[in-house]
Order: sequence, then C-alpha cells, then structure tokens
Amino acid sequence: MTSRRKLWLGSVLLYALFVSWYTDFDGPLTEAEIQAFMVKTQDQDLGGDPSARGALLEFLRNDTGQQFLMFNAVDLAKNPPEMEGAPPDADAETLIDLYMEHMIPALLSRASHPVVVGKSVAGSLDLLGIEGAEEWSDGAIMRYRSRRTLIDIIGNPEFYERHDFKLAGLEKTIAYPIEPRIHLGDLRLLFGLFLLAATALIDARLARKGTTGDSA
Repeated sequence: MTSRRKLWLGSVLLYALFVSWYTDFDGPLTEAEIQAFMVKTQDQDLGGDPSARGALLEFLRNDTGQQFLMFNAVDLAKNPPEMEGAPPDADAETLIDLYMEHMIPALLSRASHPVVVGKSVAGSLDLLGIEGAEEWSDGAIMRYRSRRTLIDIIGNPEFYERHDFKLAGLEKTIAYPIEPRIHLGDLRLLFGLFLLAATALIDARLARKGTTGDSA
C-alpha cells in the first residue's frame, strides 16, 4: 500500500473513531433506563420549579436518541448566600465556577461541551408573554450527546453535591432543550472538514515529492 493510500485510510479511520465517540448509537432511552434513573434520584432535589422533575420525565420519555442543545439564560445573584465549601463572601461567579469544576469534565468526558458562553450586553430585545425576564447577566448553549448522557451526568451523586452552588449563584434562570435541524457548529462537520483539508494538503505534498523523485 502506498503512503498516500495509508494517509487517506488513516484519516478515514480517525474520523470514524471520532464520530463513534461523539455520537450515541444506542437509540432512544428505554423505559427501564428511565425508571432506574428516577429511582436513583428520587430523593435528590433539582431545585427551581417543583414541576421541573415532571418536565424532565416527559423529556426523557420523548427521547429520539439524538443530540440536543440546552439553551440557558442566566441572571447571577447580586448577594448570594454563604455556602459551605465556598470561600467566605464568595460572589455568584465564584459559586458557578465551583459548580462548573464538576460539570466541565463530566461533559467533556461524554462528548458534550459548551457551544456558546457569554455575557449579556443588553436587556431583552424581544419579550412577549413572560414576566420578569427583562434582564439577564449571562447566556450559554451546551451540547449533549444524547438524553442518555444527560441522565448519566445528573444521576451522579457528585452532581448534587455541586448543584447547590449553582442554585445559590442564580437570581433566576431558564433552560430548555432543542434538537437542531441546522447546526453548522457540529464538531462532526468541523472536524471532518479540517481533516479533509489537512489530508488533502499532505497528500498533495506527497504527490509532489513523488513527481520530483520520478523526474530525478
């Protein structure tokens, strides 16, 4: 096999490995998986609206097996309470950082990650049918490989040990999931394009070397 063929084969195998890790091929959650999660976390408090647990259960039962993005609108607390395990007089950002110290590794190890994170630069510019949503301090979009990945993360007891930091650091928040129809930031697309370009560039150099060698 020539070096050029080995190059392309290696790139295809590398991309296949990435896609197999980045994509959940196990299909939608089963009822057994959902019930096991609900039993495991029945004594845990997700915080926020009491209806959140019911909404989560419906979300899990309507699983399609696909990736989803979680949109988060966040308003940090101006005067968060003192929290055990946090520095004295910790501000909201410090409390959120303590929560994210657990969440970021948990996300990345499961092919999930932030897509967009940023500070608000204005109040709500389009607001209809909702009260108290004029001001937000931060926003974020998180990519989850699947709903199975979500329950794997929030079914971990360590999640709840850190979740109190998040609740203490927030004045208010809204989080809701979408399944993207168009997602130009999908890493499978971006990595595939990068790998194609890099492989084509190396292949072109190998071809030139081969031509030069033949001429000599």
